[in-house]
Amino acid sequence: ELGQTLGEELLEPHRCYYHQLKPLLPFVKGMAHITGGGLIGNVPRVLPRGVTAKFSSQAWTVPPIFKLIQKQGNVAQNEMYRVFNMGIGMVIICSPEKVDQLTGALPDAKVIGEVVKQEGEARVLIK
Repeated sequence: ELGQTLGEELLEPHRCYYHQLKPLLPFVKGMAHITGGGLIGNVPRVLPRGVTAKFSSQAWTVPPIFKLIQKQGNVAQNEMYRVFNMGIGMVIICSPEKVDQLTGALPDAKVIGEVVKQEGEARVLIK
């Protein structure tokens, strides 16, 4: 299921995005490195007041390690997105006009959501 031992999977180093992102910084409105705190805890730090980040959980494949943790630990879906990155190492926010330029320059990048006017308390919504 994991393709390696559980220990090897858990010891995988995080990816460094600096060299890929540096030339693209003029097009970026916000970035969040998704570490402890997951999408729910990290993304609001880069959002201005009055907006919410809406993510589609169908936009990417959650790596098997997170499915294993959720199943074996009986962890609720919302808690998984609050604690783990769920396969999203970096969120980059840009204007719609720059999406193609950024995704073209970053081979693993994909559109996983949008920033919309905030309605209610939530700063991050995952559907």
